[in-house]
Amino acid sequence: MHFSHQEKVLFKHCDPAGIVFFPRYAEMVNDVVEAFFDQHLQWPFELLHQSAALPTAQISFQFSAPSRHGDQLSLQMTIQKIGNASMALSTAAYCQDELRFVADQTLVLVDQGGRPQRWPDNIRTRVNTLMENSN
Repeated sequence: MHFSHQEKVLFKHCDPAGIVFFPRYAEMVNDVVEAFFDQHLQWPFELLHQSAALPTAQISFQFSAPSRHGDQLSLQMTIQKIGNASMALSTAAYCQDELRFVADQTLVLVDQGGRPQRWPDNIRTRVNTLMENSN
């Protein structure tokens, strides 16, 4: 794991049955990515988006158990790979010791015209250091 983020399941996340409506998990995963870029890469989205963007090119979820209003989730993100302009991440969400879902995603750094652009050297160095230190 390279980054952990806590998220309480709020009323806004739930459907009428009181469980998390699955698209809300995508928002939670994005919250983890945004917090990671801010806290570990020192490249908060408000700065990143001044000259670039970071769309999700691919995402898949595997759901293991429902989450309910009030649950405290621990979202644990792992960097799988960094490419020239892409980054593959996996995020596992747990409530205590119970796995709730795993999301695998690929992000692509793009310029203002929407074309892939190479990761800045300082970001690539920070990511590689995190990956090396976790082995």
